[in-house]
Amino acid sequence: MANQYFENSTDLEHEFKKFNFTLRGHNLTFTSDSGVFSRQTIDYGSRVLIESIKFDEIPAGNILDVGCGYGPIGLALAKEQNKRQVVMADVNLRALDLARDNAKANGIKNVDILESDAYEKITDKYALVVSNPPVRAGKKVVTDILKNSIDHLVDGGELWIVLQKKQGAPSAKKLMKETFGNVEVVTRDKGYYILKSCLN
Repeated sequence: MANQYFENSTDLEHEFKKFNFTLRGHNLTFTSDSGVFSRQTIDYGSRVLIESIKFDEIPAGNILDVGCGYGPIGLALAKEQNKRQVVMADVNLRALDLARDNAKANGIKNVDILESDAYEKITDKYALVVSNPPVRAGKKVVTDILKNSIDHLVDGGELWIVLQKKQGAPSAKKLMKETFGNVEVVTRDKGYYILKSCLN
């Protein structure tokens, strides 16, 4: 069976790929590798999520990127929001190494990149929790990321996620409404839903 991007596989052959991508108006350089999600380029869902986030109603405070992969979401937000610290967490050690390299390559210093299975090693509260959840890891993993985010948000903090309709966006919307008492479909684009909930 092929190794999945949400697993830890240190024995995979390396297939490094380097590319540039403009996110939130910043031209960023990324290196990806085999064994990580969306190795060829920034996946469309992450792009839509990155460009959709609005900071005008998000309170002061730091950002948490759950399931950060090689870093596109967390690094794009850190580059723009350079007064906020961005914590980037993933279980995939290869992805985390790439995320650290990509932070250095782009001169981004306001990031902490750590190994954590969802919120396992997360103790702080954040103004923004953001995720392109690992759908292939199963419904329980996605549910935990959405539901348990509420314990890691400051008052007024927001959860932003991207999911495809066919991969459970309607049920995620329902769960977020149950958890937070509110949910908004910010954007629909090519079957991707950007969902937002706020801790009131």
